[in-house]
Amino acid sequence: MKQVVLNLKNGDLTVEDVPTPTLKGSGVLVRNHYSVISAGTESSLVDLAEKSLIGKALARPDLAKKVINKAKQDGVLSAFQQAMGRLDQREPLGYSSAGTVIAVSEDIIDIKIGDRVACAGAGYANHADVDFIPRNLCVKLQDNVDFRDACFTTVGSIAMQGIRNADVKVGENVVVIGLGFIGLITLQILKASGCRVFGIDLDESKVNLALELGADAASSRKSANLEEKIIQFSRGIGADAVIITAAAKSNDPVEFAGEITRERGKVVIVGAVGMDVPREPYYNKEIELRVSRSYGPGRYDRNYEEFGQDYPPAYVRWTENRNMQAFVDLLSMNKMSLDNIITHEFAIDDAPDAYEIIEARKPYLGMVLKYDVEKELDDKIILTPHDKKSKSVSRSSDKPVVGVIGAGIFATSTLLPNLSKIKDIELNGLSAASGISAESTAKKYGFEYCTSDYNKIMSDPAINCVIIATRNSLHAPLVIEALKNNKNVLVEKPLAINEEELNAIIEARNEYGGLVMVGFNRRYSELGVKLKDFFKNRTQPMVATYRVNAESIPKDHWIYDAAEGGGRVITECCHFVDFMQYIIGSSPTEVCAKKIETQVKSPEDNENVIITLSFEDGSVGTVIYTTHGDSSFSKERAEFFSDGMAGIITDFKRLEMVKGGKINKINKRMVTEKGHRNELETFFGMLGRNESTDLDSNIKTTLATFKIMESIQNEIPVKM
Repeated sequence: MKQVVLNLKNGDLTVEDVPTPTLKGSGVLVRNHYSVISAGTESSLVDLAEKSLIGKALARPDLAKKVINKAKQDGVLSAFQQAMGRLDQREPLGYSSAGTVIAVSEDIIDIKIGDRVACAGAGYANHADVDFIPRNLCVKLQDNVDFRDACFTTVGSIAMQGIRNADVKVGENVVVIGLGFIGLITLQILKASGCRVFGIDLDESKVNLALELGADAASSRKSANLEEKIIQFSRGIGADAVIITAAAKSNDPVEFAGEITRERGKVVIVGAVGMDVPREPYYNKEIELRVSRSYGPGRYDRNYEEFGQDYPPAYVRWTENRNMQAFVDLLSMNKMSLDNIITHEFAIDDAPDAYEIIEARKPYLGMVLKYDVEKELDDKIILTPHDKKSKSVSRSSDKPVVGVIGAGIFATSTLLPNLSKIKDIELNGLSAASGISAESTAKKYGFEYCTSDYNKIMSDPAINCVIIATRNSLHAPLVIEALKNNKNVLVEKPLAINEEELNAIIEARNEYGGLVMVGFNRRYSELGVKLKDFFKNRTQPMVATYRVNAESIPKDHWIYDAAEGGGRVITECCHFVDFMQYIIGSSPTEVCAKKIETQVKSPEDNENVIITLSFEDGSVGTVIYTTHGDSSFSKERAEFFSDGMAGIITDFKRLEMVKGGKINKINKRMVTEKGHRNELETFFGMLGRNESTDLDSNIKTTLATFKIMESIQNEIPVKM
């Protein structure tokens, strides 16, 4: 299928052939008929992509700070590589479209295949032939609503939310500052609501268009007596509400709004404008200033947008989905006119021409992309065809033929850059739920094909090794599927997110055989191997500590979802338990964990923990895991003591080995080397030598994290 993509590194905007996206839960696949280009939102992203690295840092100091903190923890080279990996990804553009439903997830009961819908959401309602849309980000269309009009539904809901924040009543006087397509839609909704509307813009042509679309009055901002006109328009009262839909760095819209609004009136900011609010007019008139957030309640709430958890109408009457539906209803009732707002229409293949108009600042208003809904679509794209691809290989073949499932941040910033350095392997197929991620990543690293359907990787007879780098909930099912399909497996941690999944993997390994390795990379690091060797002749049990100064992540991150992520103990603490088990060389027998109790319950409660592990050989280890530290401080410090010796690793950049009063130091300074490449070389080396991995140790590590969670919840020690 065709999709418009932006290279964040160099600003190139292209139309690419990518696989169709995957149908996921709580959503639908929509074949687009039209989508609308947002000059403000999308052009700002294009402008950012076209800046130099310094320009990007100046434009987004928040992200630059994260890179700096990453450099302090993991080394300059590691931080630079990860930042470049993220920038080298191509970004989908678009956030408002309309089309026909072609697939529906099993949990959706009120939408069926063939329904006509309007769609919303950056990252969802993309400029593409097909989009995956979560249920709460799409609304059904009446038969008399044209797709070309309906593709403006997201824009309409933004306008709708601005009006709801203004809380206007029938007959009130409302001034709209900024007559782009959001402003022109805003004034039409206001007129449909029984308000009297005055439009303002710098462009005379937009002022005239506002009058054509029903504004009671309109004028140029340059008009010398503009304030007097508004006073006359409002019959001496002043504006009951001012809605600012302009996009400008200037502070003029906010200042002028304060001058023309009546006492105890409202000013609502919808567009991106200067917000240095002048105190005197706003204070003297007791003006209420509100900032309208996008489409309405539910926006940026992952539970609402991704998982379809609606808000009760009795408490939240107008959500973003209900705002969308209200706009569609206005279209159906012929209360909106968009013909004069749409100034340009392009086929999807000609999308770059539309952005050239924006960049050249040529006259335009509403621009839409049209899609060929008759052409055939494919969820697999051949990139570099080879004759050998049709040949079948066995699981034990010397030549590793690799398929990768997953192209997220870890895969693109760490896994694939290291995989590309491994010699004597063949990169065959890459699968990702997002077609654009699959295509851009596969092309960059030289895979033969890309697909959005992981089953094509599993069923490909040419592939004998599968690397799984998806979200946690898919790890266990994909490992089992790979073993059934006679593939060797390297799966990123965690191996599973509950004991039922872990037992299923053990059964599959016993039934089907095959090589299974878990991505506990730290045990393969250079410093980790040296530390292991340092203690190889010890005779006493060890005392160990592993302190982790973890980074806080958003409370709605998928890791916290029990069904999808399992939490940070299972997702991340498994690394530290495994490394401790590796250095000690003994299996854990008991765990005892205590979390920090806070008055305000949050997901972080379970990730600020102290864990004590007992081992078969009498060793004892403690893991201190916290998100309450300073992110600029070192992230990891592991200490091991036995037989008068001490070994300390700090951030896998520095190793100190102390024995007999002598200190042996290894300091890598610029580089944090956590063993990712060595892990891959070990995996493929075992395949070539027909050796088995230490899966039993990986299983014990995984089981230990489940017992840690049990100990936290029940506040008791738990035997393994």
